[in-house]
This record gives sequence, structure tokens and C-alpha cells, in this order.
Amino acid sequence: MRDGDSTAAVLAALAWQIEAGADEAIDIVPADRFAVAAEAPVRVEPTLAAPNRAAATSDHAALRDDEPPQTARPRLADAAPGPVLLRAAPPALVDTPAHSLARAARSLDELREALMAFDGCPLKDTATNLVFADGNPESRVMIVGEAPGADEDRAGKPFVGISGQLLDRMLAPIGLDRTSVYITNIIFWRPPGNRQPTTAEVAACLPFVERHIELANPDVLMLTGGASAKTLLARNEGIMRLRGRWFLYESTGMSRPIPALPTFHPAFLLRQPAQKREAWRDLLALSEKLGELAHP
Repeated sequence: MRDGDSTAAVLAALAWQIEAGADEAIDIVPADRFAVAAEAPVRVEPTLAAPNRAAATSDHAALRDDEPPQTARPRLADAAPGPVLLRAAPPALVDTPAHSLARAARSLDELREALMAFDGCPLKDTATNLVFADGNPESRVMIVGEAPGADEDRAGKPFVGISGQLLDRMLAPIGLDRTSVYITNIIFWRPPGNRQPTTAEVAACLPFVERHIELANPDVLMLTGGASAKTLLARNEGIMRLRGRWFLYESTGMSRPIPALPTFHPAFLLRQPAQKREAWRDLLALSEKLGELAHP
């Protein structure tokens, strides 16, 4: 920090860099990369992306047959035509109280009740309300954001503040609204002061998010913001690199993979309106994908 810089200004600059996709820190002292042991190569299994949903399901089922049962964790692949790169050695399925509670839910109402009874996330102690979901649970489109803000915490619904109003205006030109989309977040309680959720808080909520997607069973996922995209797609890239690219999201309780499209969070667009053009391209891609899935 330079003399004269306030803590708030430095934190704001850091937040801007994170939103812009800067996900690596550069050390002041140069590192000798030749002294670092080479990492094991990532296993790549070439195949072709499926041209339709049925083919995608069979392709991924065939790949799972070659893997040991403990590797059946969520994974993804680029949905565009060309080679599909699988993640090497996915983590084993864990069995925690959160996973047990989430898997036991057989409906969205049961999942909400399970979250109400869940005490494994400390954010619950400081939040006013559980922010579970809004919109139409039967929708073909499920939007997954990051974390509730103050307005969402008071209302108990996601995307009801200024960001939510912008989201409504973004969806309207492609014929979508709150009655035709289903909306949630990767965090179900507001972090104090709207700070970024910690890794532990995200991990505590993740089993419920995965089960939420399984129960809603949408045709398409739209992941708004870097935290949502990187968490559910298990990627390290920032949102600048992830947005506009189609992925296949899959978890152990799903019968088929779901196309997932990362895009900018409306809160980011409020701070960076010049990026609205790219967000519009993402919305057009979403509309086109819905048309393709309706007429395979």
C-alpha cells in the first residue's frame, strides 16, 4: 500500500482486478521456475462433443464406465465441437453432514427445509433470512449467482435489488422473465458487509447447490459471476476467460449433463457498463441454445 492510499480504495482496486479476471498474484521477488519440479501431465481423453442431448448423455456414460466409482464427482467439458478435455483424477465423493442432508432431499421443498435445519455454515448466524430461490422451478433455464446482498437478505429472495432489476431488463429482450427462469445462488445466506464468501462457506453450501440443480433439472444453466462459474465448473480461470463459452455440467445425481454458460454478474455490469455488449452476446447464445434443445 502506498502512502496516502486508503484501505477502502485499495480493496476496491483489488475487487476490480478480481472481477476483471486477474486470478494470479505476481511476487515482488522473481521465482526460479527451472528449480520447480515439473507437474505430472494432465490425462487427456480425446472424443467429440455430442451434437445433441442424447448423444451427450451416452458419450459421458461411456466415459464413466472407465472410471473407478470414487471419481464420480461433478466434472465438465467444453460443449463446442472438437476434443473434450476431462479433468484428471476428480476428487472422491465425500460424505459429510451437508452431503447427507442434501442427498436425502427428494423435492425442492425438502431441500429448503434441510437448509433451514443446517447449521454447518456460519453465515446463517449473521443473516436475516435464508435466500433459497425465486422464479419458476419448472423453468428450462436456471440462473445461479454468487451471494445475497442486503436487499436479498431482507426479502429472502435472490436478485431483488439493483442487480436483480438489471437482470430482469437483460432477460426481457430474449423473451424471459421471473415466470420463465429459476434463480438461486451458490451461497444461501448474506456474507456480512457483502464481503466475498470464504472457501469454507462455499464448500459448506456446495452440496445443497448441486442437489438444487439436480432437483430443478433445467435444460440450461446460466452462471453469473466468476465465483459461481469457477465453483460449479471447477475451473481456475476468471470470468473474463470463462464467459461466452459453453460447458457441460454434471453431478452424480443427474441422468444427463446440462449445458452451462458463464456470463458477467449484473453487479459487475453496473460497475463496468462497457461489458454489456459481451453480456448481450451471451444472452443471444443462451436464446439460441434453448432453440436448439427445443428442436434437436
